[in-house]
Amino acid sequence: MKKQDMIFGIHAFEALLSTSPERIIELWLLQGRDDERLQPLVARAEAFGVTVQLASRKVLDDKAQSSQHQGIVARVKAAKVLNEADLDELLAITEVPFLLILDGVTDPHNLGACLRNADAAGVQGIIVPKDNSVGLTSTVSKVACGAAETVPLFQVTNLARTMRHLQDKGIWIIGTAGEADCELYQAELKGPLAIAMGAEDKGLRRLTREGCDTLVSIPMAGSVSSLNVSVATGVCLFEAVRQRLG
Repeated sequence: MKKQDMIFGIHAFEALLSTSPERIIELWLLQGRDDERLQPLVARAEAFGVTVQLASRKVLDDKAQSSQHQGIVARVKAAKVLNEADLDELLAITEVPFLLILDGVTDPHNLGACLRNADAAGVQGIIVPKDNSVGLTSTVSKVACGAAETVPLFQVTNLARTMRHLQDKGIWIIGTAGEADCELYQAELKGPLAIAMGAEDKGLRRLTREGCDTLVSIPMAGSVSSLNVSVATGVCLFEAVRQRLG
């Protein structure tokens, strides 16, 4: 496990500063950039004793391994990897769980977008398998626009076993698949719930699919046969939100 990581982008850094400023080790800013968006963040970081350095765009590109850093890159202590025990702690204090299961999502942009969807929908945690899944990389944090700091990501050793554990605790698991029992808008999405999504190229793996209580499909009116996983996740989560608010 990496002991340190890089965070870049204004939203990702601001979220980290608000939730876990103690993780920030060092901060680099683009030389010559001095605007109203960055200065309050710099002042707050300096108040926590963070060392701030000016750097060229090339240096920031190299540190972030991306050109999409918006002139701010931070070296931080790696976030704690949450596991099954942490998930149990969450469930113990959550009256009506609303969870997202992502099976086989390996693209950091997709995971980052799913984190944003989950944060917006009020999801209390995301569950992913340790293997065949992307973790919380700097790209994930940048795409998530701060949601990586607010939505817990639980990495579990055996996803099928974890799903059975959730069911034992009274959580209904709904998965998305082509061979569905019903369409999304016909499904009951109230109460303790976990929505399981698979990667768009393969969908849910067989054991994950078989472990769901119900399978639903998203009705498609056009010629496209499937949606990007982050788009499909947003559709499913906000249908659940609509029902739960009704």
